[in-house]
Amino acid sequence: MLELIICVVALVIAGWAIAKNYDAKVVLFATGLVLLAVAVMLGHPAVSAKASSGLNWVDPFKAMKDLFISQYSNAGLIILTLFGFAAYMSHIGANDMVIRVLSKPLERIHSPYILVPLVFWVGTLLSIIIPSASSLAVILMATLYPVLRAARMSVLTAAGVIATTATIVPTPLGGDNVVAARVLGFDHVVDYVFYHHAPITIPALIVIGIVHYFWQRYMDKRQAGQVSAEIDESKLKVRDLTGVPVYYALFPVLPLILVIFFWACFRHAKVGLVEITLFCFALAFICELVRKGNVKQGMKDANLFFKGMGEGFSQVVVLIVAASTMVAGLRAMGMIDMISNSIAGVENASAGLMFAFSGITALITFISGSGNAVFYSFIELIPSIAQNAGIDPIMVALPMQCTSNLIRSISPVAAVIIIVAASVRANPLEVVKRTSVPILAGFIAVMVMSFVRYI
Repeated sequence: MLELIICVVALVIAGWAIAKNYDAKVVLFATGLVLLAVAVMLGHPAVSAKASSGLNWVDPFKAMKDLFISQYSNAGLIILTLFGFAAYMSHIGANDMVIRVLSKPLERIHSPYILVPLVFWVGTLLSIIIPSASSLAVILMATLYPVLRAARMSVLTAAGVIATTATIVPTPLGGDNVVAARVLGFDHVVDYVFYHHAPITIPALIVIGIVHYFWQRYMDKRQAGQVSAEIDESKLKVRDLTGVPVYYALFPVLPLILVIFFWACFRHAKVGLVEITLFCFALAFICELVRKGNVKQGMKDANLFFKGMGEGFSQVVVLIVAASTMVAGLRAMGMIDMISNSIAGVENASAGLMFAFSGITALITFISGSGNAVFYSFIELIPSIAQNAGIDPIMVALPMQCTSNLIRSISPVAAVIIIVAASVRANPLEVVKRTSVPILAGFIAVMVMSFVRYI
């Protein structure tokens, strides 16, 4: 009972700190280390006897080291490579060229409300190559916003659509999908995305786009003349693409194309996402050398790949290890086994766990504006709890993953909402009014379809 009380108090404090926008990585690391230390003091091993350092008081830090090693050698290296590739693509103008190519057909559509769902769906596709919701919003405000205004779309409608573009895209290049696939035991992330993630999220994305159409139309009529908003040119960063070849638009999506190609045609070959991404980087690097003819500058620019890897480490991998450290602390205190045993044999445990984990994720994400910390913390708990409860772990993990990405777009303190609101000189709550109904419709669609498919 003492262990349970300590764990609950630690989780409440950690949740409060994350909701108050304390650094999530530090909060999770601190919570995990405290729980591991307390477990040792109460006579529980922090690590297995085989992995022990021989000194109990050192074992909590040994556990952290082992987690860094295991995460880096699995999903961590994939995430670092993808971040490095994205950084290099951004520098050479390839990401911006993709946006220009995909945005060009939209210029021919002059109905603002027909554009609403189309822009949402195009933005969702673009989030495959630009994983950061806030970065994508900045680029879309600079590139797509003028097109939308030329079609007489209202400022807040454009802001609301752009703020929801990066949500639940089914892509094997997504860091959260890479982690989910690993934790849930999939050999290939494409298997998880194709057979489980996409069948749930694609219909939900269709629902969000359709609801966007009706909701933005309704809000424009309701708020006609009541809310004023105008673009803040100082917030926009327009990229000069002079000299950038159009075919560069292929580079950012090439890893996705090759991943699907090898998965479909050469399943026996052990060609991973890291190798594919490194090949695409090398190809783009060679093209840059040929285009610019400056080997020294080209090699200097290539260093941005490794700087991008560093950003991936600090932004995502460390967060995953921090969350895993907290889970290790909970496991050492016996809380994971306690939860698993308490729900074993309970009727409708699958539905209860799905709604419980998704509900907690939604609450913390809404309050904090970030769902990554919550998702990476909880995903490690799912397999063991689901196994003891005799339920499919995907039914709990997938809705929770989607919730963390969806609810971010209706949090007034989320970075993407703040950036878009600042760009149009509007109150973040006004942008949230435009994003809330479509996103909640998508959330309901995900929960219903997950329940129907996995119950």
